[in-house]
Amino acid sequence: MKDYIYEKATFAGGCFWCMVQPFDELPGIVKVESGFMGGHIKQPTYEEVKSGESGHYEVVQITFDPLVFSYEKLLSLYWPQIDPTDPDGQFHDRGPQYRTAIFYHNENQKEEANKSKEDLSKTNRFSKPIVTEVIKATEFYSAEESHQHFYKKSPKEYKEDRMKSGRDEFIKENWQR
Repeated sequence: MKDYIYEKATFAGGCFWCMVQPFDELPGIVKVESGFMGGHIKQPTYEEVKSGESGHYEVVQITFDPLVFSYEKLLSLYWPQIDPTDPDGQFHDRGPQYRTAIFYHNENQKEEANKSKEDLSKTNRFSKPIVTEVIKATEFYSAEESHQHFYKKSPKEYKEDRMKSGRDEFIKENWQR
């Protein structure tokens, strides 16, 4: 049996509640965790991040088996979950904590993320420029347990919030054509 190590991928796509389900329970995905990255406070709470003052992004960190589910495949799943042209948040979630970003964990991920961003730009799918940043991963802080797999724990609240957000309409209009 070949020894290998799982990898991590970290994506910011607005509210982390909406970013778990698309990656969850797929072959090769070991874990999807909601949390925070990129700020200046150690061990931030959800309330500190939500205030927009901590400098953190809401993110999902995905532990995956690269022999089963490639990073390239994760990127191709990430882009259609977001509006990559919005510099101020995502859908009804506004503020720096809801901006989009791909946090890379190694040079290969950096290259693949930049290439996928460039490839998306070349499609001319959007009239505005792609503003999603590709940023070196920093320390990941797990969100409180109540935020983990929120779509399963509170399906009614999750569906209502997602419906109000405008995310699904945007995805349908811009990615499913």
